[in-house]
Amino acid sequence: MSYRNITMANLCIIPARGGSKRIPRKNIKDFLGKPIIAYSIETALSSNLFDEVMVSTDDDEIADIAIELGAKVPFFRSTKNADDYSTTLDVIKEVILAYKGIGKDFDNGCCIYPTAPLVDINDLELGYRKMLEEGRSSVFPLVAFSYPVWRGFENVDDGAVKMIWPEYKSSRSQDLKKVYHDAGQWYWFKINDLIKREQLFGDNTGGIELSELKVQDIDTQIDWKLAELKYEILQGIK
Repeated sequence: MSYRNITMANLCIIPARGGSKRIPRKNIKDFLGKPIIAYSIETALSSNLFDEVMVSTDDDEIADIAIELGAKVPFFRSTKNADDYSTTLDVIKEVILAYKGIGKDFDNGCCIYPTAPLVDINDLELGYRKMLEEGRSSVFPLVAFSYPVWRGFENVDDGAVKMIWPEYKSSRSQDLKKVYHDAGQWYWFKINDLIKREQLFGDNTGGIELSELKVQDIDTQIDWKLAELKYEILQGIK
């Protein structure tokens, strides 16, 4: 069964404010020949999973680029939700309510970050399918920690270090439970559930596992270069 033309109204939200601090103008910085936000927009549009692909921004230049790439910017983000303290959930709720204000409702939403050039269409569809088939409120991609967190250390007051979980001091790595973290790429969610519970993650959240090659947090220039390298490797594999 194909989920790309299913009769539910799906909204893609790409949150891209203008005031990024660690990498200035991060959301539209050149990534291998085009603004990095282009990859998220193009992937969303090419997936055929969405009735509308929109960019939530407070920035005129970002809005112009988004529209040129085929996304919609039906309204601008509020000043309140464009600072360093606004959360992804804050932005999603604002977008949903703004659409309701112009008479447009959607069944499902997917937030794709603007600095996620490694997002794969097949992973997006897998997440959507998991949400529908398993009746999940939300689904997002996970990646395993490269080293067992159970063998982690912490600093103490005198400058020494100690194991956080000393009971695992002699455990073999392969015997320890695998632990994951958010891949930081996208979140599928059922809109009514999100509005009702006011959370992206809950007891009924599902995840799909990605390899480390498909995941790269981008907060520094080194991260940026690593993301470009991973992108080129993935393109070479396809």
